[in-house]
Amino acid sequence: MSGKTSVGREAGIDWRKVLINPVLGKEITLRMRTVRSMWALFFYLLAIGIGALGFLYVTHMNNNPNVFNPDSSRTMFIFISLAQLGLIAFMAPGLTAGIVSGERERQTLNLLLTTQQSSSSIILSKLLASLAFMVLIVVATMPVYSIVFLYGGISPSQLAMVFLFYLFVMLALGAFGILFSTLFKRTMISVIVSYGVTLFAFGGTAFLYFILQSVMQNAYRGMNADYGWIGHLLGLNPAAALYSIFDPSISRFAFRTYAVAGSQGSLNPPIQLWQEFLIVYSVLTVVAVVVSVRSIRPRLKRKKSG
Repeated sequence: MSGKTSVGREAGIDWRKVLINPVLGKEITLRMRTVRSMWALFFYLLAIGIGALGFLYVTHMNNNPNVFNPDSSRTMFIFISLAQLGLIAFMAPGLTAGIVSGERERQTLNLLLTTQQSSSSIILSKLLASLAFMVLIVVATMPVYSIVFLYGGISPSQLAMVFLFYLFVMLALGAFGILFSTLFKRTMISVIVSYGVTLFAFGGTAFLYFILQSVMQNAYRGMNADYGWIGHLLGLNPAAALYSIFDPSISRFAFRTYAVAGSQGSLNPPIQLWQEFLIVYSVLTVVAVVVSVRSIRPRLKRKKSG
């Protein structure tokens, strides 16, 4: 009888309660069932749709309206992918930069810390809830990408790689946002710092790359010097890493392996830009999550003994 009872209990396990803790369930419910989320999804799809239709219109105006070149379809796919990457970078810090600091400002963080949920469970649940909303938005753009498949030039494997890259960028930027939300007490400060780091990742790394490239070219003018190490800066740029998935030759130009090879052809770069991006940002994401977990709970200062 006891064996049957245990089997019955195992058969009656509520896996939803096992996989979704109260914090995660609450955050997902608040994220998905608000009017603001509906309008955010609407305007996001509107922006992507206008960009895709506008690109189609310009392409048909410049070419034969009855013929669509597959190369133009590939260009459209790259354009939509980069545009969506920019929108993800715009939304991710705003969704995660106030997760912990907002609880602190509403004076509900102490109540949350007194529950049975661990610090890692709280941080990961809030991060996953924010990522779930962003994943919903990205998946909702699939009909826009179906326009590209009508004209050819793009394989399903490339689309899968792009969406996996999106997931990784969401995780990385979300981890940075929740880190600053944990370290700073004011939401406004954490939002500003989060957007500042995101702006540096997209614009600052590219700016430093071109500045150092110009400086090195002027310093070694007429000399066959190897300063391809500057290409590692572009490996930190999400847009350059995404473009290297479509066109691997950008990695050779970033690391100047074509200049080293000379007339004999182009050598392979030491690493693809998207590979360096995944390695570096994986480490930074893990560090950001660990620091957030360790910093969410207040630490009492030990009094020095006389």
